[in-house]
Amino acid sequence: MTTALIADDESLLRDDLRDKLTALWPDLVIVAEAANGNEAADLIARHEPDIAFLDIKMPGQTGIEVAQGIETDTRVVFVTAYDQYAVDAFEREAIDYLLKPVTRERLAQTVTRLKNAVASDVPEAAPAPELAQILNLLARAGGSATAAGAAARAPLRWIRASRGDTTYQIAVDEVLYFQSDDKYTIVYTANGEHVIRMPLAELVSSLDAEYFWQVHRGTIVNVRQIVAAHHGTIVNSRNVLSSKRDGDGRVWLNVRDVAKPITVSRAYQHLFKQM
Repeated sequence: MTTALIADDESLLRDDLRDKLTALWPDLVIVAEAANGNEAADLIARHEPDIAFLDIKMPGQTGIEVAQGIETDTRVVFVTAYDQYAVDAFEREAIDYLLKPVTRERLAQTVTRLKNAVASDVPEAAPAPELAQILNLLARAGGSATAAGAAARAPLRWIRASRGDTTYQIAVDEVLYFQSDDKYTIVYTANGEHVIRMPLAELVSSLDAEYFWQVHRGTIVNVRQIVAAHHGTIVNSRNVLSSKRDGDGRVWLNVRDVAKPITVSRAYQHLFKQM
């Protein structure tokens, strides 16, 4: 049995896609439908569907952010009204996508490819580095041709973050990592935790992509603190970071003075391949 999830904030478009899928692939079981990105991420983790049809522009998390955080072997099909920049990126990296409005003919092609992939019984490979970079760029630039403009903006150097009733001016260089907390972002430094009244999805476009790597949909790490080592231990003057792979092939990061390990999403595991 092949299972699928449909995520789109427009109910009429969800209904239309479900009806077309039912006609083209009667054996496909739609196990869940989501009206926003946060709901889609939760339902994917709960049901682990074989396929996820993700609208890119959704409230909460975008479809791209949801895809970045998937930890299962779920195959993703983006449903998009994006411009040619995104379409070219998808074509170049063989990412399956459907352009709105979704036509029966185009969906039939996608269904054929998905059936062949499922029949091969080969788990989907982790995204290549180029794909991870494309997803990250689309997420930062809103998925449009304004990517160049986003890249041209001067990166953030200082942030105002609070702890209790006190507000602090923190140099971005001193941040160990950022963690999403719904509409807020937690800032971890050597001096403790602070809070920014801004969601991580908005903050990411202001950070220097060369030095701040997204390792999960809700986590961005300052890589200037990292020195790779083959035996899983990374040491420098300000931070200690190690990585290990568990039996399922997942990667976890341990940061000095932080008890809870950081999970690396499959889309970014290539960054820590040598650790």
